[in-house]
Amino acid sequence: MVAIRLSRTGAKRKPFYHIVVIDSRKQRDGRPIERIGFFNPCAKGQEIPLQVDTERYDYWVSQGAQTSDRVKKLIKDNAKAAA
Repeated sequence: MVAIRLSRTGAKRKPFYHIVVIDSRKQRDGRPIERIGFFNPCAKGQEIPLQVDTERYDYWVSQGAQTSDRVKKLIKDNAKAAA
C-alpha cells in the first residue's frame, strides 16, 4: 500500500519535514516515490511553514494512497488559511 506521510530531516531540535509518497512498508526516512511538499514547524518571519503540491496530492489520493492523520490535518488547515 502507498502512504502519504512526513519524512523528517533537519538538525537536532530544528525539525523539517518533507511530505512524501512512499510504500507503507518502508521506514520513516526511506526512499520515497515522490516528494510533494514540505512542512517547517519552526518557520519564523517570512519563511513558508507549509507548501504542498495539491494536484499531486489529489492524484495520489485518487490512486488509493492512504494519508497519515498529521498530513490530513496540515492539508485541511492549509486549505482553510487559503480560503
